[in-house]
Amino acid sequence: MINRMVTSALFAGFAAGLFAALLHFSFVQPKILLGEEYESGAAVHFAGVATADQDDMEPVAGTAEPVPANEADHDHDAHDHADETSPLQRNALTVVFHTLLYCSYALILVAGFALAERWGRRVTALEGLLWGIAGFVAVQLAPAMGLEPELPGTLAAPLLDRQIWWGATALCSAAALAMIGYGRTLLWIAAASVLLALPHIIGAPELETFSGVAPPEVAASYAARSLGLGLASWALLGWLAGWFWDGNQA
Repeated sequence: MINRMVTSALFAGFAAGLFAALLHFSFVQPKILLGEEYESGAAVHFAGVATADQDDMEPVAGTAEPVPANEADHDHDAHDHADETSPLQRNALTVVFHTLLYCSYALILVAGFALAERWGRRVTALEGLLWGIAGFVAVQLAPAMGLEPELPGTLAAPLLDRQIWWGATALCSAAALAMIGYGRTLLWIAAASVLLALPHIIGAPELETFSGVAPPEVAASYAARSLGLGLASWALLGWLAGWFWDGNQA
């Protein structure tokens, strides 16, 4: 059983992780790089339009006031030297991160498959697809209703508060979806509805005021693309995990 679980999880997680990394490079990373430009001051939101008398001036982050170009270049160079991670190294770490992350998700999924099998439910590739979509809802979609994916250059509530709320929301959502999928009475459905709503009734930690240097349009595009990447990757992960799990059983 353990060998079957590990084999299914590693194959499915590695493939889904590579797929997620490809989507990340194509759709999400350009928004992250753009957000980092606003965060560093290389790009400025609502900076105004330069006039003929301001050709040798560059805007400062967060204001419409220009500063001498040589001073702006000095600030940008200092930021460039502070970030010494090469693009190749950054991309390699991104691939490693995604493969490890989705292998971890796959281990959780196949552990659920084994538990369902103990209850007499055989998990095939098609049912694994549904498990994958449910995993996306629990881990990403439901928490995003309170804590949206954050683009660099945006402010957020304290990290520990967000982590606690995210973890509680993911656990409640996963338990609720399991009750909906395998519950046999209306009582299970009612309990699942309460669990789904509870974290959002309590509310996610928020700032008292909203501010940031990145344009809201870029932040919205980043959040939408991040969720789209998550849905596609989780769906593939669930389908592959179910396929490998059912194939190993045969």
